[in-house]
Amino acid sequence: MTTKDNVTISDIAQKAGVSASTVSRVLRGTTKVAEAKREAVLGVVAELNYQPNVFAQSLASGQSMAIGVLTQNFGSPFYDAIIQGVVRALNRTDYFPIFADGQWQPDTEIEAIRTMMRRQVDGLIVLGGFLMVEEIEQLAKDTPLVMVARNVTGFEENCVCIDNVQASYLATQHLIEFGHRSIAHISGRLDHPDARDRRQGYILALEEAGIEPNPELIIEGNFRRQSGVLAVEMLLLKRIPFSAIFAANDQMAYGARLALYRRGIRVPEDLSLVGFDDEPAAAFMIPPLTTVRQPSIELGLEAARIILARLAGEATSPANLKVELVVRESTAIHR
Repeated sequence: MTTKDNVTISDIAQKAGVSASTVSRVLRGTTKVAEAKREAVLGVVAELNYQPNVFAQSLASGQSMAIGVLTQNFGSPFYDAIIQGVVRALNRTDYFPIFADGQWQPDTEIEAIRTMMRRQVDGLIVLGGFLMVEEIEQLAKDTPLVMVARNVTGFEENCVCIDNVQASYLATQHLIEFGHRSIAHISGRLDHPDARDRRQGYILALEEAGIEPNPELIIEGNFRRQSGVLAVEMLLLKRIPFSAIFAANDQMAYGARLALYRRGIRVPEDLSLVGFDDEPAAAFMIPPLTTVRQPSIELGLEAARIILARLAGEATSPANLKVELVVRESTAIHR
């Protein structure tokens, strides 16, 4: 345990007039030490500007005091807000986060997790992603693991998420209540469970309203803005009339809005548009976007709470986090 100036625990012990084990106990705070000795050690530590070697401490204690956090697409307002919640919660503890980006790519995601595991993180928080159930179960055998924004069958007690089916049902139902019968859907990548659940909620709302879902009005995107642009172009090329679009996230809704603007299609006068997430920019789109609000910061706070409980050996269950449909000016009654 040294610094760049090669100050050691033995140096501190000699200068403070105590044993090396006493210095170690003071630095770790694990055992009560006489106040006079404690003050002497801390005085020398301050004088020599000593900083413990975290890696050496980890080897000795078996804990790195680090939580690995796998996100998807750094810079995404939704995932960054979840990270905000994780950081806020861990700031109150002795744990610190280590971040990696899965980039919405299964192979990249696996390699990022392996890298964090090699650094002996004490726990893992995984945001979304494509891990298979078997991979999740294997990871959880060795390391406390919490999944965020994804519900994994059989692993529900370690999943912090919303009901995507119900949330998408609400968004589609809003359009139906406004008189829309021909509603297009821009889904996310359908190899991702969130995208499948949001498509299911869309279909369920249509069917319950007696509307036959038209597969030609469902376009698969990839949760990125450019795929929203391309989806609208594909829908228009089909020449099938539609009066509304429900996009599976706000990013694709922004892309859709741009494509509609380029084609001279007005929102909401000619076509209504709904997103999903309620990113901060959604309220400033022109017109402001009607969208499903996810409690993104709360998702991060809850994930950190669960992982800390698991590390402490405490039994706990995820809170039931609710979504809200935020109605703004991008939707109107169909005439």
